[in-house]
Amino acid sequence: MKPEVSVVIPCYNEVRYIKDCIDSLLSNGTDPSHMELLVIDGGSTDGTLALLNELSQRYPQVKVLNNPDRITPRALNIGVHAAQGTYMLISSAHASFDYGYIGTLISAMSQYADAIGVGGVMETKVKNSTAMSESIRTVLMHPVGVGNAKFRTGVSDVIAVDTVPFGLYRAQELKAVGGYDERLIRNHDMELSKRLLRNGGKIYLTPMARCTYYARETFRAMAKNNFNNGKWNLKTVYITRTFSSLSLRHFIPMLFLGSWTLPLLLSLITWNPWWSLASIGALSAYTGVLTAVSWRARNGKNKVLMVLLGFKLLHFSYGLGSLIGLLSLPFTSRKI
Repeated sequence: MKPEVSVVIPCYNEVRYIKDCIDSLLSNGTDPSHMELLVIDGGSTDGTLALLNELSQRYPQVKVLNNPDRITPRALNIGVHAAQGTYMLISSAHASFDYGYIGTLISAMSQYADAIGVGGVMETKVKNSTAMSESIRTVLMHPVGVGNAKFRTGVSDVIAVDTVPFGLYRAQELKAVGGYDERLIRNHDMELSKRLLRNGGKIYLTPMARCTYYARETFRAMAKNNFNNGKWNLKTVYITRTFSSLSLRHFIPMLFLGSWTLPLLLSLITWNPWWSLASIGALSAYTGVLTAVSWRARNGKNKVLMVLLGFKLLHFSYGLGSLIGLLSLPFTSRKI
């Protein structure tokens, strides 16, 4: 029998997370016999494959596919092209889903005639609660950290947005646009959303469906992830040849970085102390605002200084990544 929903899950070394993800999907309220879970593994070496094989033997819905290229958009396309369902849910091995998530999205897709995609609000959590991980969680849920990403900060009503995490789509529409752009190591999800929107229709975010994403739990891991995200901002624009592939919020960290590094550079070149003062002023104002925000965001689990450091690391690593991405454009191929 053809499944109603195909869930596509890219995976690599996710032994800590993948079982919770699969369990939350199979117990979501949708009849498991109407589902298929396509886990596309990139050759995990941490025990993930053994766990997946065990789960696939226990649950016939779980199918393990191979991604020898170990590239996320390639894994997603393997799943997109293999999917047999009427609907397709894009997941992450780091995600788990509240009860009714799938059914709520299917209902919303039917309710809104112009919907080409529907997603739910994402709550950021951590597996291990420490002062550092809770501070990172605070940063990744705050508008100062993630901008106007409504799926992270929350909504009270159904609204149209530019992208959603772990969205539900009609499988034939994803297949018709060719799936994900495999040239984009990062930002492939946003680029696909913008491409779908250009073809007509809307993407909706509903507060009635909720999911969880488990964040990285160290400053080093967070900074590395955001550096790579930022690095692919301008590379995405360059490869796709359109600024509409991304949104304004993706470029703000690089603009912030330039607001104090450029005056500092000019002071070194011109030996004009006023440029140094401009740089110091920009940094001081920025730190003052972030200190106030960090103080207001304290919740008994995080630490004000760690939240402040988390904001700065996120902005700096993302902005630096964007700058490195800009400098690497002459060496970036547009070839498909």
